[in-house]
Amino acid sequence: MSTSSPTATRGIAPWVGNALVMLLLAICAWLLAGLHEGDWWQATPSMTRSGTAIAALLAYAGLVAAFLRRGRARDRSAKPAAVAARGAVWVVHASQTGFAMELADMTAAALRRGGVTVQRAGLEHLDAPRLQDIERAVFVVSTTGEGDPPDPALGFVRQVMSQTLALGSLQYAVLALGDREYTQFCAFGHQLDDWLRRQGAASLFDLVEVDNADDSALRHWQHHIGQLGDGGEVPDWSAPRYQAWRLRERVELNPGSLGGPAFHLSLAPEADALPAWMAGDIAEIGPQHAARDVEDFLRRIDLAGDTQVLWQDETQPLATVLARSHWPDTASMPVRMHAQALADACTPLPHREYSIASVPADGALHLLVRLMRRPDGSPGLGSGWLCTHAQPDDTIALRVRRNPNFHPPAADIPMILIGNGTGLAGLRAHLKARMQSGARRNWLLFGERQRAHDFFHADEVLAWQAQGFLERLDLTFSRDGGEHRYVQHALRAQADRVRQWMDEGAVLYVCGSLAGMAPDVDAALRDILGDDRVEALRGSGRYRRDVY
Repeated sequence: MSTSSPTATRGIAPWVGNALVMLLLAICAWLLAGLHEGDWWQATPSMTRSGTAIAALLAYAGLVAAFLRRGRARDRSAKPAAVAARGAVWVVHASQTGFAMELADMTAAALRRGGVTVQRAGLEHLDAPRLQDIERAVFVVSTTGEGDPPDPALGFVRQVMSQTLALGSLQYAVLALGDREYTQFCAFGHQLDDWLRRQGAASLFDLVEVDNADDSALRHWQHHIGQLGDGGEVPDWSAPRYQAWRLRERVELNPGSLGGPAFHLSLAPEADALPAWMAGDIAEIGPQHAARDVEDFLRRIDLAGDTQVLWQDETQPLATVLARSHWPDTASMPVRMHAQALADACTPLPHREYSIASVPADGALHLLVRLMRRPDGSPGLGSGWLCTHAQPDDTIALRVRRNPNFHPPAADIPMILIGNGTGLAGLRAHLKARMQSGARRNWLLFGERQRAHDFFHADEVLAWQAQGFLERLDLTFSRDGGEHRYVQHALRAQADRVRQWMDEGAVLYVCGSLAGMAPDVDAALRDILGDDRVEALRGSGRYRRDVY
């Protein structure tokens, strides 16, 4: 026995209703005709009246058809959203610092421009049933530390990637972000790609690796994304658009330290108003070579630095191009090279990232940067530019980038801040933001080498403690005599207090070095709280890290 669906019944009902109306009108006409006295009017209606009658009939038929179409469209729109989105391309991100999220936004915009319906989601919001229901997806994922997934993706790795799923209906692509300076380059992207393949998913195109926001790799990804749409031209994604800032102040904070010199830097926009940012956000710096190095290079190749060349669609002096770019190997250069040919062979220097150490209310953007040195003793690219080459009042190319994974919690939530060295930068911004919001349940655990030299911003931190904005302060200095103690040792010594704070709903924020401190702190937390609870804290966002 078969039954009609509600949709089918709704489609037939209007026709039946209209037929009944027409029959009723005919019966009325027959009854009225019986009341007419004398002969029926035999005159032929005029053409005007005939046309009017036909037009009225057509208008009525059109009105009925319009109502029917409207009803059917309403029926279609009433379908569940999950069904309507089955043909969409899902753009899924897993981000540690926010860069993968930005690229996911640009990927989604490119797809929409190509006429594609898009669904956006963080990897942490996909469970096994939802993933099995998706037909096409592109994943934009970063790798943190030595091959680890970003913190927000840990739940997906633990709960979904631990299963064997039937994903034969899924087509996918992966954009893997990483840094070739690390041994496990783009490891999580490869891990995700391998797992999807083992579940039977089919790749739309090969995995694309991106080393430090490499423009050529991103253009390659964008080309593939464009093919998923209507094939129309998609504008190139722009490189980071730096603003011109001025270096207002640079102060060495640890003269005489056993470690490398660390500097407090204060910067302000050259022309525009101070932009808004939140504690936890990142400053992207466009580094430059030292002016004397550029002059030496120009002297060796016998070219004038003021020669105008076209580079990155802008006419500028050759010396400016050289200051901001990687140079070609002089051994491969011709004896006499034209200035424009040299500019064409130059590639932009990669940006460097630093945790912002201030809040906008300070009136300036503060950084805490340690001068790093290469194995040959020369200064590192970013820290060398900021700590030695740039001079006060020099222009600094800078861009503020959101880092929502390290943004502050609500003011009424207790906060434990753990860090070492220049990792104090990100924690300092959080403490300033907490004071602005009136939050006083703050606990700082900080470690460095020598209290006499390396207690960065000591006067400020001790004043916050005296004012009651730091409920607790635990300091460790590893080179002050006796057994070497680090911040993880201070954490273990306060195990009971840590458990109490976490029971009261506290959040844990860790900022500092990836080598040593971050894994040792993580191990201490697991000993204190247990693996399951630490994983739960990471999955819920109560345990966050900004490590490098």
